[in-house]
Amino acid sequence: MKTTVWTYQDYLKLDEDEGYETIGGELYPVPSASRKHQRTAPRLALAFSKHVEEKAVGEVYLLPFDVVLSEENVVQPDLVVVLKENLSVVKEKGIFGAPDLVVEIVSPSSLKKDTEDKRRLYASYRIKELWLLFPEEKVIEVFTLEGLEYKVHSWAYEQGQVCSKLLEGLCVDLKEVFGD
Repeated sequence: MKTTVWTYQDYLKLDEDEGYETIGGELYPVPSASRKHQRTAPRLALAFSKHVEEKAVGEVYLLPFDVVLSEENVVQPDLVVVLKENLSVVKEKGIFGAPDLVVEIVSPSSLKKDTEDKRRLYASYRIKELWLLFPEEKVIEVFTLEGLEYKVHSWAYEQGQVCSKLLEGLCVDLKEVFGD
């Protein structure tokens, strides 16, 4: 029995109207986002964009925008930050290489993929900071890379704020992101 390994070239042939990711050569559909996801994403993007632009430290990109880590690893995080010194990885059709920070808004259907598979993948490509948002639970976890593992830097549940280590001065209030 032959197992298909999906590559970036295969990925490019897929229907652009549908969302997909490849992790380790395995193809994953990206389902439509829930209402909570849709309400959370722009609020978070606003906070990141405002901070990154005011400090002139890099650029922010939103889903759908491909992050091509390798021929067999193409992902679409909800939000990506590339610092000024690494902007050479940003091309017209996506990011080709490791961004500096990624955000995943986790839904029940993507729980394992986002919290385990992609977390390992991001660590292996040395992405400096990972944010996981859980809209259903109103939780944000911020991880920073130490060696080849992510360690919790900041987290909050229902209220309070979380802060970035990479983007100095960026703190996000949970009520602003998730609403009441």
